[in-house]
Amino acid sequence: MDAEDPARTSDAWRELTEWLRTHAPNSYASVLPPAPGTEIAAARSRLQEYCSYAIPSELVGLWALAGGTRQIDLDEYDEEGEVASGRFLPHGLLLTPGQSIRPRLAGFDRHGKDYWEGARWVAPFGNYAEATDAGLYLSDEGLGEWTSFEGMFMTEPRYPSIAAYVEAVVRTITRGPADLMGAQVPGVVYGCLVWQDPRQPRLDETHADWRPVH
Repeated sequence: MDAEDPARTSDAWRELTEWLRTHAPNSYASVLPPAPGTEIAAARSRLQEYCSYAIPSELVGLWALAGGTRQIDLDEYDEEGEVASGRFLPHGLLLTPGQSIRPRLAGFDRHGKDYWEGARWVAPFGNYAEATDAGLYLSDEGLGEWTSFEGMFMTEPRYPSIAAYVEAVVRTITRGPADLMGAQVPGVVYGCLVWQDPRQPRLDETHADWRPVH
């Protein structure tokens, strides 16, 4: 992983949330306040108990800025289809401390067997807070994609750090190109930043109102 630089992460996150405040206010409103130290300590304790390693300090630093994201009910748009206000990152939600270790701890059965063969990772970003069956994991090597639809699958790290990932998001939404981070491109619908592949839109009824940033 890149040498940890809390200021770099803070600067990138603040630039991202400032963009949201101006261009996607419902996504901005979905950002939770900093995570309480007790919440982080509880997640750290559980991870240490099962896996014998700590939550990376870079992730703790991000939670000091935002403790996760939540879904805001957009009542006026209910008839147009659901839009996830908190999924303003291309890989889904910033998970809370408790949510981020849930997929990792689920890899242990009641006899203590580890199906993930001792992989050292937590999942700071997930597609859904409840299911968390896909997203980005954070390890000593950086951030990579993970899924558990048909058994555990992890790619090689794609981003060397959280700071590098958030910086890539900021570059994509502010300067482009729109496909800098892959086939899913950023757009705004109902005050929310939503990433999707224009060739295979996932917003169904709301697709006609979704507008690409670039």
